[in-house]
Amino acid sequence: MRFLLDTEQRAFAASLDAMLGSADTPAAVRAWAGGDHVPGRALWSRLAEAGVFALAVPEAYEGLGPLPVDLAVAFVELGRHAVPGPVVETVAAAALLGGLSALGEPGPAERLLPDLASGKSPATLLLPDPATSSPRSGTADPAALSGGHALDADAAAVSLVVDGDGLWLAAGHGPVRASLDPARRLARPDGGGELLAAGPGVARAALRALAWARLATAAQALGVGLALLGRTVEYAGRRTQFGVPVASFQAVKHRLADALIALEFARPLLFGAALSMAPADVAAAKVTACEAAYGTARTALQLHGAIGYTAEYDLSLWFTKARALRSAWGTPAVCRAEALAGLTGGGRPRS
Repeated sequence: MRFLLDTEQRAFAASLDAMLGSADTPAAVRAWAGGDHVPGRALWSRLAEAGVFALAVPEAYEGLGPLPVDLAVAFVELGRHAVPGPVVETVAAAALLGGLSALGEPGPAERLLPDLASGKSPATLLLPDPATSSPRSGTADPAALSGGHALDADAAAVSLVVDGDGLWLAAGHGPVRASLDPARRLARPDGGGELLAAGPGVARAALRALAWARLATAAQALGVGLALLGRTVEYAGRRTQFGVPVASFQAVKHRLADALIALEFARPLLFGAALSMAPADVAAAKVTACEAAYGTARTALQLHGAIGYTAEYDLSLWFTKARALRSAWGTPAVCRAEALAGLTGGGRPRS
């Protein structure tokens, strides 16, 4: 089966590629990693003007969507250019609020979605880990129950935490901690805050948010992998050994070809998942794209040699992101298990 983008979708991708290519995103990534959000927020505003965040927001709340295929198109380009910030988390928050609205709880969506769509309010979202989350026991500390850290809480205007049957708006966050990717800064949301919604609909909306987060992560990872491959092909064509480009060596060609095949195999899974939005399809796309990107990162590192290890070299911005995305919103093992469950009839209904 072939998944071909239409003319408008290809033009949208080209426009984002051109815009981000002229924006010096490596400098914005390094500034973000150091806690300076100004360049990244300027980039965020340009993405919002292009309608990227509105793709996850229903038209009733000043959005353009939900349009998961177009969102996947956009996030491939965001990954290709290593855009910093809680881009996936903002999309996931929009999906959660939209899901709540569809289930008869429109209040939080009316209050928060227009600013998410416009880019005025970047958001971060923390969902409970089904394997470790505790039942509610009278505590008002959702961060303690979910047991995790939110991405870029220090840069987000909206910090949402799901605790079983409750959706909380956190009032603040704890100390910012470094992660494997310096541009992905982690912090634990403060306990308490404002309870926005409660009831079984919250858990259902959280599953929808998880599917959208995984789809955006898969698209981002595909873009990261394509960037790593392109940079490595260009470098291998310039670097010489024994008087010839290393790209002429058969072993190098095979490594690059394997990386390309893995990435191109992930592409139809990504857009197929965007069409169905079935959790098992999204999980399969996520693990395939992230493993392809991670494999490409390892190839890129090997073929670049020692320079690939240096933080000053731009390759590191994509290499660390590929490693971080691999585990974000579900480890490879978790996603494989969900994809298998979908094949055997044990998966969740579509989001």
